[in-house]
Amino acid sequence: MMQPSQNRSRAQESRAAVQRLYIAMRHLLIRGSYKPGGMSGKTLLDNLMILRPEIYGSITDQERVELNGLHYVFQRLPQGIEECRFIRLITREGYEHSHFEPIVPPKRRRNAYRIDTLEMYIEMTRGRSDIYDILTHLTFLYAEANKIYRNSLDSKGRQKREWRLLAEIVEKEKKGEEFKIETAYTYLSTLLGRTYDEIVHACRRFAEEDMVNSLFQITYWLGQMAKDEIESDLDREISFSSSLREKTGHHYYGELWAEAVKEVLLERGLIERPLHIVSANLHSTMNALFAPAATAQKLRGSRSVFDVARALSQPEHRPLRQTVTTMALKNGMTELVDTSGSNIGVQIFDTAAMDPKLISAELEFSPAPAPDTAPVILVMDYAFGEQAYESMDELLRPYHVPGSDKVYDMPVASINIMGKAGILEGIKGDLMIPDAHIFEGTADNYPFVNDFTADRFENNGLGVFAGPMVTVLGTSLQNRQILEYFVESSWRAVGLEMEGAHYQKAIQAATHIRKSVNPDLRLRYAYYASDNPLVTGHTLASGSLGVDGVKPTYLITVEILKSIFQS
Repeated sequence: MMQPSQNRSRAQESRAAVQRLYIAMRHLLIRGSYKPGGMSGKTLLDNLMILRPEIYGSITDQERVELNGLHYVFQRLPQGIEECRFIRLITREGYEHSHFEPIVPPKRRRNAYRIDTLEMYIEMTRGRSDIYDILTHLTFLYAEANKIYRNSLDSKGRQKREWRLLAEIVEKEKKGEEFKIETAYTYLSTLLGRTYDEIVHACRRFAEEDMVNSLFQITYWLGQMAKDEIESDLDREISFSSSLREKTGHHYYGELWAEAVKEVLLERGLIERPLHIVSANLHSTMNALFAPAATAQKLRGSRSVFDVARALSQPEHRPLRQTVTTMALKNGMTELVDTSGSNIGVQIFDTAAMDPKLISAELEFSPAPAPDTAPVILVMDYAFGEQAYESMDELLRPYHVPGSDKVYDMPVASINIMGKAGILEGIKGDLMIPDAHIFEGTADNYPFVNDFTADRFENNGLGVFAGPMVTVLGTSLQNRQILEYFVESSWRAVGLEMEGAHYQKAIQAATHIRKSVNPDLRLRYAYYASDNPLVTGHTLASGSLGVDGVKPTYLITVEILKSIFQS
């Protein structure tokens, strides 16, 4: 067991590696391109190896390919990227109007376009965090590709029989022809350096995903691209468009997004009403308000928000979600389809237009005395990392009506953040109630008065932890030593996430410096644990919460809505 001084030394070394990674990635973005097999790519890979992030598991193992990490990454990268030698990161540049079919990864809202058999363009419209995230994933991918190539060679540097047979299987799979699946698993076991059981489990996980190729395809093409580079000097290359380099960091998409939201508020006559901003997913608020009434004829049993939400999460009841949406649209909800490129959807709820008889009783809703004082609830989908600052900063700015001298200050009464986070003390599904955000790698820290307290969420069968939370530069760049440092040192952090400090930076600028919004607005932060990166098998790479996430999600949602209605 490492001594405390060794732990500190390892944590310091890891934090230095994170900083070097981000400095290198920023330099490469400015430069415009790099080759993963060249010196720049080696710099990224060397620092990733020093860091050894928990989410990438056995990345430092010279033979064993990290299966959970691959599954996590391919859920977040466009389908077919393993077949591409050239990857170009772009901003929104008009390809949405072309005949290229957009490719959207299952777990990341970003468009990609397969230009030809060897080239992929990927839209980056969510700021630097998004760019750094994908570069980190690609670096991990190329590390595993090199392992596959090495595993495909025998002791004399010749191609193993398993590699040649895998190529035949991939061709058969592509044509829809049958092949012996158990024999194919055996070939993969050799090429990936994993046991037969591990291969079977991993192949089934990949097969369950939409818009993700099979593990046979992925293994073959990763290895083939590494082979082409090493044996034939056909270099892989990552480049950044001039438009992306020009627009990154300048709130270009955040401003477009916020202007579109404010335009709708003005059109609906809501721009001067008390505004409650909720950062959350785009289903829990709507479901908490209307799902029990909307599904009353179809679902039997308990009518509580939690029970109905759990039922709606089951595949057989998914058609009822549209029933809930239809009722919401008839009772004051407006949906904004994002066209700005920010990929942040928005729902606006006019509580003056709600029928009180349809609202879930446990929310304790009662109509406002006068329609012009009725609260307006603006639900914005999750931002990503630094994008949280960009979107919130622009949303809180006064609205200058185009073509007019009219200016509206945003009448914000509360800001409510329901987030997913990694917990450092409890388990998946537990809750975290922060009182400060610490920005990793900087001296920035943001204490605040949280209108939520831990005792408000106790006695619900979930663990509740209160204290500071760390806003990290990227969830894929955390290792055990860094996380243990934040838990065991005087920081006493309870969790890590990617947006809190960015939100607070925008909120404090608006309330205390610009004074463009009410300085006494209520702040409510609550997070539920999507993972515990310090517990083996509980990292993000091990899978999502699934149905177990319903209770913490709706527990927070109900408390947010009750607080809004009681204010």
